[in-house]
Amino acid sequence: MSARLIATDVSVVPDGSRRPILAGASLEIHDGELHALVGPNGAGKSTLFGVLAGDITPTSGSVALDGAPVGSIPPKELARMRAVLLQANDVSFPFSAGQVVRMGRAPWARTAAEDDDDRVVAEAMAEADVAGLAHRSISSLSGGERARVALARVLAQDTRLLLLDEPTAALDLRHQEDVLRIARTRAHLGSGVAIVLHDLNVALAYADRVTLLSAGRVSATGAPAEVLTAERIEEVYGQPVDVFEHPRTGVPLVVPRR
Repeated sequence: MSARLIATDVSVVPDGSRRPILAGASLEIHDGELHALVGPNGAGKSTLFGVLAGDITPTSGSVALDGAPVGSIPPKELARMRAVLLQANDVSFPFSAGQVVRMGRAPWARTAAEDDDDRVVAEAMAEADVAGLAHRSISSLSGGERARVALARVLAQDTRLLLLDEPTAALDLRHQEDVLRIARTRAHLGSGVAIVLHDLNVALAYADRVTLLSAGRVSATGAPAEVLTAERIEEVYGQPVDVFEHPRTGVPLVVPRR
């Protein structure tokens, strides 16, 4: 599998500070893989996510998308290459849910792909389970419904790289699993998917690769079961845990010692 997005020795130091938020972080997002970014609060996950998306310029190091520096790619072209779902998806005007999802097609305006707008929007709304909300004002929707509409907008953007920052945070159990299945399916159909997660059991169940961050540094990267060991979790999170195989699926489970 080829590396779609490559961050090399990336550091971020805020203006006026000597302490980096991110220090020497390197990782690769590959086609066909769901890559989870995990770590405790303040570990640098959101900062690394912003660097990968091209929204934060690193103080040092580099990020390349399809071999080109992310900062050198024009915004419209970048939007055709990668789609980004942020934690906050506020919409200030009373657009309908369908209009919000259609905004994902903006990068393809005045291209041949514009002919597919109606089909792609309909498929994205069905996939995110928001087709029934198409004519509802976005301001009338619950937090979870808005989150699913935001996901549908990202899916409608129809890129081969998805960057998702805590996409399950506002969702109920069923829709959390739906979103994770969508992300995994997109990856296994050939897209590169990077997803910020807090739930280590979700990372173990769905991710093909995990990067664990601690205090702004990459603690480990690799297969989920190899990275998320009881010893490493206790070291990074400061919480003793037991890790054992699920009796039916065999997937490792993390359980805090209480």
